[in-house]
Amino acid sequence: MKALTFKRYGKSPEIGFADVPRPTPKPDELLVEVHAAGLNPIDNMIPAGTFKPILKFELPATLGSDIAGVVVEVGSRVTRFKPGDAVFASVFDLGRGSIAEFVAVPESVAAPKPAKLDFVQAASIPMVGLTSWQALKERAGVRSDQKVFIPAGSGGIGTFAIQLAKYFGAKVGTTTSTGNVELVTALGANEVIDYKKQDFEKVLHGYDVVLGTLRGDAIEKAVGILKPGSKIVSLIGPLDAAFARARRLNFVFGFLFALMSRKIMRMARRQNVSYSFLFVRPDGAQLAEIGELLESERIRPIIDKVFPFEQAKEALEYLAQGRAKGKVVVSVR
Repeated sequence: MKALTFKRYGKSPEIGFADVPRPTPKPDELLVEVHAAGLNPIDNMIPAGTFKPILKFELPATLGSDIAGVVVEVGSRVTRFKPGDAVFASVFDLGRGSIAEFVAVPESVAAPKPAKLDFVQAASIPMVGLTSWQALKERAGVRSDQKVFIPAGSGGIGTFAIQLAKYFGAKVGTTTSTGNVELVTALGANEVIDYKKQDFEKVLHGYDVVLGTLRGDAIEKAVGILKPGSKIVSLIGPLDAAFARARRLNFVFGFLFALMSRKIMRMARRQNVSYSFLFVRPDGAQLAEIGELLESERIRPIIDKVFPFEQAKEALEYLAQGRAKGKVVVSVR
């Protein structure tokens, strides 16, 4: 079968299509014929070597994390799915990729595809949906009386997280460019800062939760808009010692991550707020709950552009430009 792979880490990862063996599902896995694969920024970061010490791949490795497709075979211990079922899933952090004709998917990370979504729409959801759910619901415990700051509201994470925070009843602040103000407002954002005209840290105040989605000093600036006792959940770092412990990394990594997060931790303590780094995990049960929100149209997928399978590499290059409004998806079939 064909898959989009990379051969090595670094500046020249040799990304391209290769013929690779069709996977054989283990007893607890589904073999899924991929109809669409959603792209995420981390798909470009992995071959660059950014997460090489943390994410384990056997090279050459298939790229991509999100899929939607049809089950064609099930392992002997699978009970919830059968051939012919339409599913969607994230295979992130499982040592395999999704931009391929077939993917073996553990039953525990798969969920039924919402009937109201086509495969392209469904493939756009898993990583942004699970990341938003785990950050806002699990880590931050967002409630209806709270204010949540979600910068970069027109991006893949932002367009989903705004809608999820609104579903939880929170008020949402966000940043975006002039051309995307209407989009994020339509998604439910209550306070919209045009970053080309204003600095959010000079306008916003009294927030309970910050979702860290921007690199640079945005998280440090966001400390000042929070009330005492509030929470920062970062998706982009700096990594912290708690993350090293959760991954069972050795002392060296624990020390390094503690060093990396020392400045933001110190600023957070001074403001009496907490900081933590979140690394999303695949979870079929959570994805099924997210699927129900999509099926009931409480949340809708936002897709910027769809590329055909043979242009998957170009799709990653387009995503890397950082200008997508919502998600970029590869249509495999």
